[in-house]
Amino acid sequence: MKVLELHARSLELAAEVVDAVRPDRLALPTPCAGWTLGRLLAHAVGQHRGFAAAARGAGPDLALWADAELGGDPAGAFRRSADELVAAFAGAASAGRELWLPEIRAGGTFPLRQAAGFQLLDTLVHGWDVAAALGAPSGLVAAVEADRPLAAALVAVAELVPAEPQDRGPGRAFRERREPGGSAGSVGSAGPFDRALALLGRDPGWTPAA
Repeated sequence: MKVLELHARSLELAAEVVDAVRPDRLALPTPCAGWTLGRLLAHAVGQHRGFAAAARGAGPDLALWADAELGGDPAGAFRRSADELVAAFAGAASAGRELWLPEIRAGGTFPLRQAAGFQLLDTLVHGWDVAAALGAPSGLVAAVEADRPLAAALVAVAELVPAEPQDRGPGRAFRERREPGGSAGSVGSAGPFDRALALLGRDPGWTPAA
């Protein structure tokens, strides 16, 4: 299944970014309003574990998706949970298993291909969040855009995220769609990664100083 290969690639690229995170940097701000780098990584690792549990057949138990304890090795926690997730997705593919995702809409069962697409988007966008918090997002952006199938998958999933007023804004996972270079509104021409970020309401120009 091609999407699983692309998903595994997204995890590896994100892990390479997270490898640069030392425990003394966990208090840095991130593009996720109000979230420190430590909170963001705890969420990301918790999502890996939640998706892995779902791939192994778990039902609607939100406790399986809780933010993780990172300990003194945030990069190691990220890589271990990523490896667990890749293995769980492979097992689900072999079993022909669908995944119950309690955090999508009101919760429900999704085909593995679709679930892996959701997770690919989450991985690359949060990988960018980490890279932006560290002040160096360009490397991840370049690596993704050099892999045309991966970049295309990122944009394709971002385009499917609901964008009605009730789906976006404070308290929601994403804000209103915006122009890659500035104001909120329609998404114009830009590189695929910036386009995906703007589709999700992220400011591609975000910096820690901002």
